Amino acid sequence: MNGEQKGVLRTVKFALFEVGSRIRVTSYCPFRGLTGTVRTVDVIAQGSQPYGMGPHCFYLIALEGAFIKEPVWFENEEVESVSV
Repeated sequence: MNGEQKGVLRTVKFALFEVGSRIRVTSYCPFRGLTGTVRTVDVIAQGSQPYGMGPHCFYLIALEGAFIKEPVWFENEEVESVSV
């Protein structure tokens, strides 16, 4: 076996950012690489997710340097924390 054990559940890593957190967009989209601030967090509870997965989060981000002035929604897999 290539290092994986049969029957072992692998968990998916997730980050739960708070309102006011600084983030960077990592998804392949026109906003990739831009930074911004979390304005709203919308969470789908763990009970509605498949077994072993954490909550699924959506973040309303006020982006810096984007031509669009309104905040934009991103999924938790599309953003990462920015060190201050």
